Amino acid sequence: MIVVDRVTKYYGSACAVRDLSFSIEEGQCIGFLGLNGAGKSTTLRLLSCLLLPTSGRVTIRGLDVEESPDEIRKFIGYLPDTPPLYGEMTVEQFLSFAGRLRGMSADDVNHRMDEVLAVCALKEVRKKAVSALSHGYKQRVGIAQAIIHRPALLILDEPLQGLDPVQIVEMREMIRGLRGKHTILLSTHMLAEIEQTCDRILMLSRGRIAAEGSEEDLANRFGHAGATLELDVRGEADAVRLALEGVGGVKVTDVTATGQMLRVRVSTEGEVREEIAKRIVDAGLGLRGFRTSSAGLENIFVRLSKETESAPSAANAPAASEEAPS
Repeated sequence: MIVVDRVTKYYGSACAVRDLSFSIEEGQCIGFLGLNGAGKSTTLRLLSCLLLPTSGRVTIRGLDVEESPDEIRKFIGYLPDTPPLYGEMTVEQFLSFAGRLRGMSADDVNHRMDEVLAVCALKEVRKKAVSALSHGYKQRVGIAQAIIHRPALLILDEPLQGLDPVQIVEMREMIRGLRGKHTILLSTHMLAEIEQTCDRILMLSRGRIAAEGSEEDLANRFGHAGATLELDVRGEADAVRLALEGVGGVKVTDVTATGQMLRVRVSTEGEVREEIAKRIVDAGLGLRGFRTSSAGLENIFVRLSKETESAPSAANAPAASEEAPS
């Protein structure tokens, strides 16, 4: 779906992304993770044909973004960090407008409307003016306008920004429901959302790829820095602690009851997941879930960000603000 080959983007003398190279397969859900100014939004704007690279090459479905931007835009859905909404329109009017802008016929828009309103949980506000909606509903409308034309590639820049906890859960479920129907690029500061939604993670720091891979890949490669695992276990807390005693590099840091299950958090050094699973099962306990926690991913991200920040810049240029004009 996407190939980024040694791409660099300057705003004047300031370098926003440096020598980026990565590829994304069709149907994947990719999480872009990085501090403010790391280059996330610039990278997404390059992929959505809103910016052109200073050097390097970006191809989407085999088409070059510099040579065929109009053709590429036909199969891209884009939600920027500030949704592009017209407050005076109703939700239906705005989505119809967005669909027609993307070349859909009036009949196509009408046939698609109910499906999009259902997917984005907007049916109850379809006749309301966009300006009268809450922030959470406006984010939903932003996603709806991005998918109205059935894009192959869906780019979401901070879709969870400013949402309350309930809205975050609802938005997460909505994005999960879009997986498999689109290739999805998701930029967010929320590590838990990256974990629960994405197949693969791209960590950016100072405009470069600091690390990439699945959550498991990153835990395997950088777990020695102190990964944190979360286990869902059926049994008694004391039995869990006893079962994990003596496993080298493992410390139980928290046990919380959630209904009839226990949520067990352990800190680890090195690769010990198989040994942990074996001890739990051998003790006659029920192991229902096993994952790297957001704390573990957070440790990896903070460590890699610090390492990249302390490294000298190849371009000898300061990192640019992503608010810089193109």
